[in-house]
Amino acid sequence: MRYAAGIDIGGTNTRVALIDENYKILDRVQFPTDSENPEHTLQKIRTILLQFEYPIEGIGISCPGPLDLIHGTVLTPPNLIGWHQFPLSKRLEEITGVPVCLENDANLACLAEAVIGAGKGKGFVQFLTISTGVGAGFCINGKIFHGARGFAQEVANSILWKNGPAQGDLKKGSIESIVSGTAITKRANDAGIPAAHAGEVYQMAKNGDETASRILEDVYEYLSNFLGILYGILDPEIIVLGGSVALKIPGFIDEIEIRTKQKVYDTLKDHVKVIPAALGEDCGLIGAACLILNEQTGRK
Repeated sequence: MRYAAGIDIGGTNTRVALIDENYKILDRVQFPTDSENPEHTLQKIRTILLQFEYPIEGIGISCPGPLDLIHGTVLTPPNLIGWHQFPLSKRLEEITGVPVCLENDANLACLAEAVIGAGKGKGFVQFLTISTGVGAGFCINGKIFHGARGFAQEVANSILWKNGPAQGDLKKGSIESIVSGTAITKRANDAGIPAAHAGEVYQMAKNGDETASRILEDVYEYLSNFLGILYGILDPEIIVLGGSVALKIPGFIDEIEIRTKQKVYDTLKDHVKVIPAALGEDCGLIGAACLILNEQTGRK
C-alpha cells in the first residue's frame, strides 16, 4: 500500500492528512495557520507527519494563490501576508526529507473531482468553485492543465461586464466581482439590503425583493455566459461546480445548466452538463494526495 500526505493550507487553518492509494483519509489533524510566520506552521506539519502510522512517499500541498508553481513558491496570497515570496516546497523538503509538490487550491479541487469525485471517468473536466471568491481548474485525463507559466484557469479577473461591479484588486466587471458570495453580499449591502451572506440575498429574492432578484439574475446570467465561453474554448465533457454559493442556494446549479445550454451552439446543447461537486471540504486534501499518488509530475 502506498501513502501520501495531503496538506491544505488556509488563511485560518491548516489541515494535514494521511491518505492511502485508494484516496481514503486514514488520519487528519487541524491547527491554526500562522499567517505571519510560515516556519511555525511548517514545524507543526513536520511534527504531525512524524506521528503518522505509515511512512509517506511524498507531500502534496494545497495553497491559495497566486503561486509560482514551477519553483514551488508562495507569491502574494492576501490571507497569508507573512508567506509572500516564501519557497514553500524547498523549505518543507528540507525539514522533512520527503518530496513536496505545491499546487493551487482550485486546481487540486478539480483534480480530486476528476480522479474520484463527480468527474470520475471523464477525460476533460472543468471545475469552478463559487464561494467567497471564484476559482477554477481544468483536468485532462486526470492531469492538471497548467498553461505556459502555471497560471491557466486563473479566471477570477475575467472581464464580462463593461463598467460592472468591482471588488478588491479585481477589475470592474470581473466574474468574481459579479458571482462570488462576497460580491453578491456587497452588492446587496450597497443597495441597502442588510444581508450577511449570499443565502440571505437568495431568500429575499424568493420573497419578492426586486433588488435582490436583479442581483441574482446577474449572477445566473453572467456565470452561464462564462460557462458557455468555456465550452466554446475548452470543450469539457463536464463542468463541476463547488463552493457555498453553488451548493447551498437551492436550484442554483440546475438554473446555470439550463442557461448555459442557451449560450452555446445548438449542436452542443446536448453535451452541456453542469453538476455539483461530490467531495466537499476534503477535496483539497484528496487533490493534494493525488499529486503524489496519481503521479503528477513537473511541478514543485
